[in-house]
Amino acid sequence: MEEYITSSDHSRLEKELYELNYVKLKEIAQKIKEAKEQGDVTENAEYDAALEDQQKTNARIIEIKERLKNAVVIDESEIDISHVGIGCVVTVLNLNNNKEATYQIVGSSSADILTGKISNVSPVGSALFGKAVGEEAPVTLPNGSVTYRILNIGRVQESKKDDASES
Repeated sequence: MEEYITSSDHSRLEKELYELNYVKLKEIAQKIKEAKEQGDVTENAEYDAALEDQQKTNARIIEIKERLKNAVVIDESEIDISHVGIGCVVTVLNLNNNKEATYQIVGSSSADILTGKISNVSPVGSALFGKAVGEEAPVTLPNGSVTYRILNIGRVQESKKDDASES
């Protein structure tokens, strides 16, 4: 299944994959070797912990490889900001409570509401998707309906520059 990710997320995943393959797995192999050198491994907590860490690391490597294989990479610098799409940073006004919020629209596996990254297939993300500045997007959520007005659409780099200039 195709997954939309930004070029920065793609780079981050490639870096993590490299670190896991060439740093973490070597460290784990060393821990396993040292635990085996202690003798009987049947009741060796360090050995068991290292094997568990190895299994988790291998599972993460497989997960990252699968994501990269299915990735449709979007270059943030080429994002069309005339309408909300993957990679856009969108500022909205909640017309129900008159509060502003800013979200980055990302692919489903990159979503992290705590950092303001929402999936393009989430209720809010899909309601905003394709809309332009000034348009309204009604959203039905589990706790009721909300209508957002799009105030601004930008790129991640523009947002970071704005944040740096405010410091």
